[in-house]
Amino acid sequence: MKALLIFAAPIILGNLFQQTYTMADSAIVGKFVSEQALAAIGASYALTTIFIYIASGGGIGASVLVSRYFGAKDYGRMKNVINTALVAFFVISILLGGVGLLFGRSIMVALHTPADAIDMAVEYLNIYFMGLPFLFMYNVLSAMFNALGKSRIPLYFLIFSSVFNVALDWVLVKHFDLGIAGVAWATLIAQSISALLSFVVLMVSLKKIEGRSSRLFVPGEVGPMFKIALPSILQQSTVSIGMMLVQSVVNSFGSEMLAGYSAAVRVQALCAVPMIGIGNAVSSYTAQNLGAKQHERVVQGYHAANKLVIVFAVINFAILEPFHQQIISLFLGEDRTELALQTGCAYLTFIGFFLCVVGFKMAVDGLLRGAGDMKMFTVANFINLGVRVFVAKMFAPLWGIQMVWIAVPIGWFVNWVISYAEYRTGKWKRIAEQ
Repeated sequence: MKALLIFAAPIILGNLFQQTYTMADSAIVGKFVSEQALAAIGASYALTTIFIYIASGGGIGASVLVSRYFGAKDYGRMKNVINTALVAFFVISILLGGVGLLFGRSIMVALHTPADAIDMAVEYLNIYFMGLPFLFMYNVLSAMFNALGKSRIPLYFLIFSSVFNVALDWVLVKHFDLGIAGVAWATLIAQSISALLSFVVLMVSLKKIEGRSSRLFVPGEVGPMFKIALPSILQQSTVSIGMMLVQSVVNSFGSEMLAGYSAAVRVQALCAVPMIGIGNAVSSYTAQNLGAKQHERVVQGYHAANKLVIVFAVINFAILEPFHQQIISLFLGEDRTELALQTGCAYLTFIGFFLCVVGFKMAVDGLLRGAGDMKMFTVANFINLGVRVFVAKMFAPLWGIQMVWIAVPIGWFVNWVISYAEYRTGKWKRIAEQ
């Protein structure tokens, strides 16, 4: 547990800072622009998350191979994977950014974004898409540092980026009156600086490790890398597409409910950060130990991860239940509506009981991913998505918006049951040795 916690702590802290500055974006916009602006960021959230998950999924996929070669001390091939991942995902980010700029408004219309929020949502998205290469570069670089056991380095850059981002938010929105565009520009500027600095530090770190890469881009490494990365990308981006479908249900209830829901989702994302960090740590931990033929340590690490999940779930519960109203109020201005406040509070008080479930899911998913056992992992996450979309689409129009969040823990639980059953078969040990 000590080894896993030491490794996971910087990842968790880094993701906490990342979520904190996205919360600051929403809070500053909600306080100093309008409730409709907060709704616009909320309406954009599911779409932007798709691109974040593609970047992080690709980084995680590549990092599994990097961890494996690092554990096996095959440093030359490890550097080939790092170079190939950076080049491949930089090209992908440019292509996806172009697609986003072309079709952003059409997607927002298709998602039934409220009329009083759609123009601001599109303005925010256009700036976001221009910064996509830096988003991809940063996420892939962070995954590479984590794979090398240097998880403190991306933490330092993320702390810098987060603090700089929030300061820019304040200046551009409060003092330059740029509205929702100011938040988007602040994120782009802060992330681009952090990504470039991370790249320089990684290159310097790699020079200190023996072994040389054969060239900048090695086509032969693309197949093994994407064999692991693609299921993770598909799983995470498909979950985001599901979130978009669920988002379209929320959007149909109007901008007031959307604003409250958006604030609550941001808080939930912050609460889930330790669970995601534990899952990512288990992934690299599993890959390194399998590379070193230490199967028993993988099992021990998984059990330790579940204990850490329980600790963080209790902490989340102790904060959310008594302070939900104060937390949601941070996102809403003085002219807030009671409906927005009630919607956000209702979501938080419900979801606080179930955050341990997503933690258990993340831990076992991280083990399967680290071992390369991707088939059932992918199936489980698709079923999770299907359950959430089905319940929200079918029952929210009949019984109200609360069915949107009731669907969430149901999907998490089904996912965990399937993934845990796969873990118990022991297939992951044999797959890792192939």
